[in-house]
Amino acid sequence: MTATGEEHVTARGGPWWWARRRSAVFDVSLAVVSALECALEGIPFARDAGIPVAVGVVFGLLAGSVLVVRRRWPIAVVLVSIAITPAEMGFLMGVVGLYTLAAAELPRRIIGSLAGMSLVGTLIVTFVKTQQDMSRGDLEIGDWFVPFAAITMSLGFTAPPVLLGLYVGARRRLMESLRERADSLERELQLLAERAEERAEWARSEERTRIAREMHDVVAHRVSLMVVHAAALQAVARKDPEKAVKNAALVGDMGRQALTELREMLGVLRSGGDGLRERAASVPASASAAVPLAAVGVAAAAAASRVADDEGPCLAEIEELVGQSAAAGMVVALSVEGDVRSYAPLVEQTAYRVVQEALTNVHKHAAGAKTYVRLAHRVSEIAMQVENEPAEEAASSAGLPSGGNGLVGMRERVSALGGVFVSGPTEAGGFRVSAVIPAS
Repeated sequence: MTATGEEHVTARGGPWWWARRRSAVFDVSLAVVSALECALEGIPFARDAGIPVAVGVVFGLLAGSVLVVRRRWPIAVVLVSIAITPAEMGFLMGVVGLYTLAAAELPRRIIGSLAGMSLVGTLIVTFVKTQQDMSRGDLEIGDWFVPFAAITMSLGFTAPPVLLGLYVGARRRLMESLRERADSLERELQLLAERAEERAEWARSEERTRIAREMHDVVAHRVSLMVVHAAALQAVARKDPEKAVKNAALVGDMGRQALTELREMLGVLRSGGDGLRERAASVPASASAAVPLAAVGVAAAAAASRVADDEGPCLAEIEELVGQSAAAGMVVALSVEGDVRSYAPLVEQTAYRVVQEALTNVHKHAAGAKTYVRLAHRVSEIAMQVENEPAEEAASSAGLPSGGNGLVGMRERVSALGGVFVSGPTEAGGFRVSAVIPAS
């Protein structure tokens, strides 16, 4: 973060009340010049007042040196300059004091009052001095010159420093306000960058979960069927060669389908990665640290959308899915209720994956059990249910491993679309998986 405001002042601090050393040197120099001016003007003042010259010089030195505190006590400087105006000294102190007063953070009524007092004091002193010079014959001009000279001199010594001080003070306050706003915007941008990074990390996590879910659904179901068919092939290889050949062909088909789906999924992910690299390459170098994080979420969403819209399974393939399980030896019945219609690609893909994973679980945990697959097309939703009866004691599974992610993945899919997912054992000893997904 850039050093502005208080941080800027602290980094370049000066002695006592000065913010910078340069300011201290400047004020001391002005005070020296003012003290010398007042000391020289104190000589004629001492002669006119009938006091020793040394007293007038010392008085001028002390009065002029007050200018050194103009930044700390500008009101005191202006009051001193007004007080010594009758002695016709302290013109530099008066001008600088009025400028500092107008530029300071003080109420306008105080600035106006002191400026008015200085104006009146200068007006009176100039009027009297000019009148005396004309009376002595030093000036041979008409009577109109006295008030003209008094007004001109008083305005000339008062108005310019006050107006300049007001302008500089307003400009300084504007710059401080802009610095504060810049600091605030920088903090907000930093906070937004942190939030963008958090969202990008969340998007990456969501995409990893989605990929893992897709891989699980594709691999688990196909490989489960392949294992079941391989077990059947081993059992009938010698007894029924014709059936063994059929089972071997089914295993080959399952393997090819699994490889095809994996290839399609990896292709989408690979193209999403290329898009991410192209997006990162088109970003300026100054923004390269933040944009790729946000682009991860965009690429992940694009990949998920392409999988869902173009290459995901649909409800029309459920009958084929059930047929594959039946070919593997499962006793499965499919029933469809309502008017068959099409849904959003993501809805159809989710419904298909729920049925697929439920059938995979039956292959794993209840081999040989009779299974019912029910699909209901309703007005504003689609419902599916996969229920299996208890497996016979003599039947055994093919020894398929289970990672416990199938039900979790189904629940996440359905919940992401605003649906309801329920799973659990039935009273008869079987297992039931039910899901309802909104149609839109």
